[in-house]
Amino acid sequence: MSGRLARTLCTAALAAVAAVSPATAEPAAPDPVPAAGAPQTIAGMLTRLQTLYQEAEEAGELFTGAEEELKRQTARAAKLGTELTAARSALDSSRRDAGRLARAQYQGHTDFSVYLRLLLAPDPQRALEQSHVIERAQAGRAATVDRLTGAERHADALASRSRAVLARQRKLAAQQKEQRDTARSRLRDVEALLASLSPEQLAELSELEQRNTAAAQKKLVASGALSSTRLPSGPGSEAVRYAIGQIGKPYVWGAEGPDAYDCSGLTSRAWSTAGLTIPRTSQEQWARLPKVPVASLRPGDLVVYFPKATHVALYIGDGLVVQAPRPGASVKVSPLASNPLLGAVRPDPDGEPLSSYTLPELPEGASSGADTGYDAPQT
Repeated sequence: MSGRLARTLCTAALAAVAAVSPATAEPAAPDPVPAAGAPQTIAGMLTRLQTLYQEAEEAGELFTGAEEELKRQTARAAKLGTELTAARSALDSSRRDAGRLARAQYQGHTDFSVYLRLLLAPDPQRALEQSHVIERAQAGRAATVDRLTGAERHADALASRSRAVLARQRKLAAQQKEQRDTARSRLRDVEALLASLSPEQLAELSELEQRNTAAAQKKLVASGALSSTRLPSGPGSEAVRYAIGQIGKPYVWGAEGPDAYDCSGLTSRAWSTAGLTIPRTSQEQWARLPKVPVASLRPGDLVVYFPKATHVALYIGDGLVVQAPRPGASVKVSPLASNPLLGAVRPDPDGEPLSSYTLPELPEGASSGADTGYDAPQT
C-alpha cells in the first residue's frame, strides 16, 4: 500500500483512546514489539500506535513550550539591553562629573582650599557663618563619587545579566531544534507503521478504537461524572463560541490561529478572545490553572489528557469537547472520553455563571473524522 493511501486512511483509522478507563491516567503498557516477520495482533498494533502518538504529542508540546520560553527570554534580553544603554549613559555622565572634580582639585578650587581661605580671612565670624558653603561643596563631591561608584556597579550587573540571558537564549534555540526533530521522528514512525498495514487491518483498528472510545464514554457517564448541568460564565460562554467557530480548521504544530491550531493553541486563543490570557501549553495550563473535579465541569473548562498533560480540549457541555487532535486531523467535536483523562482546570474560577445558556449550534460534520491520526509532519 502506498504511503499516500496510508495517510488518506489514517484519519479514519486512528481514534482517541487506549482500552483504559478515562479516569485512569496511565495508558496501557505497550505490547512487546514482535520480531521481524512475526504477525501482529490488532490490539498490539493499536497499543503501538497509541504509544507513538503520546511520544509525538509530548515532543510537540515541549517544542511549543521551548518556543514560548525563547520568546520570554528574547523580550527579557531586549529589556536588559535598554537598561544597560541607560546605565552606561549614566556612567559616562558620572565620569564627566568626576573629571570636573579632579580638574578643580588640581587647579586649587577644591573644598579644602576654600576652607583654608575662610579660616585665614580677617573676619573669623564671617568664616563661621559661611561654613555651610563648605558643607555643601563637600556633600556635592561625595555625591559625585557615590554616583560614579553606583553607576559602575549597576552597569556591571546589567552586563552580567544580559550575558546570562543571551546564553540562555542560545541553549533554548538548541533545545527547540532537538525537540522539533524528536517530534518529527515520532510522526515518521507513525506514518511508517500505518503504511505497513492493509486496508483490512486499518478497518479493524478503527473498529476497535471506536468500541474503546464508546466504552470509555459510557463508563464515564455511568459514573455520574457528567450527570449535572452547570452554566458557564460569560467569558466561558465566549470561549465556547469561539472554539466552535474554529471547527474544520487544520491542526498545525505551534499554531494559535486564526487559520490553524495545535491543541493548546486553540484553548489559549479561545480564552484570549474571551478576554483572559492563560498559559500557552497544555502542561502549563494543567500546572498553573485551578483544578476542578470532572463532576463539576462547566462549559469553557479545559479537559487535560495523558499522564504528562500533553493534550488539552475545551469542554462545551453534554459530555463533549472541542479539540484540535493532531497533524492530519482538523478541529472537531469529540466525546470527553476520547483520550485517557488526566483532569480538568478552570481559567476563571471566580466567574459568575450566566442565568441561562444555550450551546451554539454545531456545524454540519462537527464530529466527523477520527480523534487521532497523523499525516506528514508540518514544516
